[in-house]
Amino acid sequence: MKLPVIKSLVEFIDNHDEDYIIETLEVLEHLSQAKGLNDEEVLVIAELISNMYGSLEVAKDIKSGTAQKDALNGFMKRVMGSIDR
Repeated sequence: MKLPVIKSLVEFIDNHDEDYIIETLEVLEHLSQAKGLNDEEVLVIAELISNMYGSLEVAKDIKSGTAQKDALNGFMKRVMGSIDR
């Protein structure tokens, strides 16, 4: 996951609507099942999907009143904590 990408997506959600991200996720998830994709292409799509789901979580925290910086930091701590397990 890339924090700058998540931050940019959170700004996009704030300026537009999270429905754009949700619909894009549906397209990317469908695309990831396409025949003929090599491993590198699947990894790129997976990274995009991961960042988009992360941005939705951060945006949800911000909507519930958490400051953007705290929401981003808290999300990354949760991600890093789950990796360490």
